[in-house]
Amino acid sequence: MTAHIQTDARSNMIGSLWMIAAMAGFALEDALLKAASAVLPIWQVLVLFGAGGSVIFAGVALARGQRLLHPDVLSRPMKVRVLFEIFGRLFYVLAIALTPLSSATVILQATPLVVVAGAALFFGEAVGWRRWSAIFVGMIGVVIILQPTGDSFSMLSILAVLGMLGFAGRDLASRAAPATLGTEVLGFYGFLSIIVAGLAYRFWEGAPVAPVGIHTSLHLTGAVLMGVIAYASLMKAMRTGEVSAVTPFRYTRLLFGIGLGVVMFGESLDPAMWIGSALIVASGLFILWRGRRA
Repeated sequence: MTAHIQTDARSNMIGSLWMIAAMAGFALEDALLKAASAVLPIWQVLVLFGAGGSVIFAGVALARGQRLLHPDVLSRPMKVRVLFEIFGRLFYVLAIALTPLSSATVILQATPLVVVAGAALFFGEAVGWRRWSAIFVGMIGVVIILQPTGDSFSMLSILAVLGMLGFAGRDLASRAAPATLGTEVLGFYGFLSIIVAGLAYRFWEGAPVAPVGIHTSLHLTGAVLMGVIAYASLMKAMRTGEVSAVTPFRYTRLLFGIGLGVVMFGESLDPAMWIGSALIVASGLFILWRGRRA
């Protein structure tokens, strides 16, 4: 009995470390994409990033004997997932390119709150008044960060909110995606969606193709590698430890994102950022705790 408990504790610890590694990878991916977007048009950054990731995931999927052109790719949940992926990726990359990385990262942490609300509304999952209250408190945290009535408010801040809503829709659609599609195939089509988002934004931005220098190439290559490694680490985390044990460590992305924003881009944090972050994280952790009790 003792050995069994120790094994569970060890698995949870290892899973938590994988989750922390995944969040560090995603934060580095965001920082490198922000650096690349300072030199290249945003649409070009999206296309190159999506192309690199899709090639890697296609190679991994094929090496594992998975079919990229499976009939279930055309299922309704996959179509919805792709649309939300395009929407979320486009607006989130716009957010990290045009607004402080730290604020975009913090707002992204509200995604689990929206996912829980969406699961209740669209999948009929039971969500009691306590968790609805936590969702409401978390959304108040987002509003505090945006400061819509303050002098420092910018409409560009809404970009991160739109990206967060897109990712929440993608996560909900992923739950309904056919089980016949492996995570590598989902990753492949997720990165293909980024290419589509970039090409669509090309018509809006109207910027011509820019030459890619050595430093920018390194930024984009690093972003692709970090994104793939982070995705793989996330899958490893969810398959190693208990979901309730490893999921709270998703919020370490907030620490990595804020740290990179301050160190790499000289961003500063105001009291509203700290208060809003605390409300979002506290709400998310409370929802996880209530879900585990249920």
